[in-house]
Amino acid sequence: MSTANLESTPGADGFRMPAEFEPHAGCWMLWPERPDNWRLGAEPAQAAFAAVAVAISASEPVTVGASAAQVERARAALPAAVLVVELASDDSWMRDVGPTFVVNNGERRGVDWRFNAWGGREGGLYFPWDRDEAVAARVLELEGAARYQAPLVLEGGSIHVDGEGTVLSTEECLLNPNRNPELSREQIERLVLDYLGAEKMLWLGRGVFADETDGHVDNLACFARPGVVLLTWTEDRSDPQHEISLDARRRLEAATDARGRSLEVVLLPSPGPLRTTAMEATGVEQVEGTAPRRAGDRLAGSYVNAYLGNGRVVMPLLDERHDDEAAGILAAALPEREVVGVPAREILLGGGNIHCITQQVPAA
Repeated sequence: MSTANLESTPGADGFRMPAEFEPHAGCWMLWPERPDNWRLGAEPAQAAFAAVAVAISASEPVTVGASAAQVERARAALPAAVLVVELASDDSWMRDVGPTFVVNNGERRGVDWRFNAWGGREGGLYFPWDRDEAVAARVLELEGAARYQAPLVLEGGSIHVDGEGTVLSTEECLLNPNRNPELSREQIERLVLDYLGAEKMLWLGRGVFADETDGHVDNLACFARPGVVLLTWTEDRSDPQHEISLDARRRLEAATDARGRSLEVVLLPSPGPLRTTAMEATGVEQVEGTAPRRAGDRLAGSYVNAYLGNGRVVMPLLDERHDDEAAGILAAALPEREVVGVPAREILLGGGNIHCITQQVPAA
């Protein structure tokens, strides 16, 4: 199969991004190691990432990319069923640095978006990010998939699709001037639709409160199936999240998707509020140019940030006061899948969660 760089767009070639709930051929992840983001030399995070990989690998193949210095460590920590490959990166957010796969009539290709570490020199989370920029092309090479190079700074966590022409995103992220300041809202929307093979954008406002990615939609809302959206929610009116989620709910309930359907909104409770403890913060090396981890900082926890695998939902366990309720709601919304919880606070401490560290490869 060709691994050529393509000059056209997926939409022009009849390709589309499938929804995450459609069948997968596998899942990609990256191995965490940077001590200025992951506490205690990343050992607790590595254990959490390994648990996620194991949970997903029960229903689909998982490949984990690790740096040359960490390949042996990753191999030792993961079961034989999980493939480990040498793959350089600056951190471990495969959702955001990996390719977005698109399909058409049995063929799979990939979109390589531009990446600037969630904001470049104007609010980005670390520098440099050149190895992250190279991850998508390398994954597509290993997958034997042709590559579209999108002329847009965009992270995979900033989009969700229903597979039937509808894209969900937030204004806070996609319209942030630290991503594509030279482009208008209309130009950004057109590029997103062209490169996802989609027809309609549904714009939400802000993402989860205190989300350092500038409000990725994958922390706020996602499609459970066409016409049904899961939304993170709190009834606590004193919590800044209440206003954000209320605005998102109103927009969703007033919208129709690309097929003209009204949307059913299913509410998932917000964990917490959760905050970084002093012990957790002191375990992270403070380095100039990297976003600091401070005691008392609010963590942008969300049960929406789960992975919809083949036959199972792998969800983050974040707050024992709400974990069971969230699992029950996910099971009801996704009845054909088993809900599996993985302790995920260590992932959250690094700035994201299970959806952020995974990237599905759709079945061609």
